[in-house]
Amino acid sequence: MKKYFYCLTIAIAITSCSTNPYKTSEKVYDQQLKSLEDKITNKEAHPIPPPVATISIDTSYANQLHIYKDSLSQTGSTSLQNGINTQWIGTVNFNLRKPNFIIIHHTAQDSLQQTINTFTKTKTQVSAHYIISRDGKVVQMLNDYLRAWHAGNATWGKNTDLNSSSLGIELDNNGVEPFSETQMNSLIALLTRLKKEYNVPTQNILGHADIAPGRKQDPSKLFPWKTLAGLGFGIWQDEILEEAPFDFRIEPALRIIGYNTKNLTAAITAFKLHYIQTEVDNVLDRKTINTIYSIYKKQ
Repeated sequence: MKKYFYCLTIAIAITSCSTNPYKTSEKVYDQQLKSLEDKITNKEAHPIPPPVATISIDTSYANQLHIYKDSLSQTGSTSLQNGINTQWIGTVNFNLRKPNFIIIHHTAQDSLQQTINTFTKTKTQVSAHYIISRDGKVVQMLNDYLRAWHAGNATWGKNTDLNSSSLGIELDNNGVEPFSETQMNSLIALLTRLKKEYNVPTQNILGHADIAPGRKQDPSKLFPWKTLAGLGFGIWQDEILEEAPFDFRIEPALRIIGYNTKNLTAAITAFKLHYIQTEVDNVLDRKTINTIYSIYKKQ
């Protein structure tokens, strides 16, 4: 009996002193997580031509980053409602989720400073990653990997949470004036970097009105979508429109393009705001039908 008890004691001691079989992978996990934490808490503006202007980061922003950083670092067991506890084993294969859409807005405000003030007040509950002023100055307000509150209640295809998958760019414009050439040059420079860095599909560069038909009209009918599409930022209809087939169905086509068609007239208007800017209405004439068909074929 003594011999059995002695052997049992040794076995327990060996077991208690044995190393965690996942110790090596956990160390890699922690190292990689630290690198990613540093990446999302970085407050340096990315250089683009023309030079990016930076603004001071206030303490409330830093506090918000700290909350997310802490939540990223959490490991360990989590209790489920049925009483079962999950087990934590860190993987070594992961990285940050990247944006897959770029949504362009106009601010509908009077100045860059007014928009910055709006985005730095908690009560407004609205933000964007970038603002571009009329004179081309670029202000970055949020790390690209973090979720801004710019899209609101919006959908594109089956994506019902555009805030979680997109970057928001606000153009300092009241919605009734043309966009300046300097502002557009800065936008093109910014889009060039973002599209390349995150491999954003060409057709996923959209306006706020596209993803929120009837609710939003930005970036207005004066925005040069055709020019941007020619540079690879968004798609455009064929120069010579092909006649749509007799049995071509408008509602499914708009839905396949990405528009929310629950309110079909609003979807048609949003489409024309982007692609037929001289006739922004819900009239389904032959030109509109053929234009929808042209964009539909590019999906």
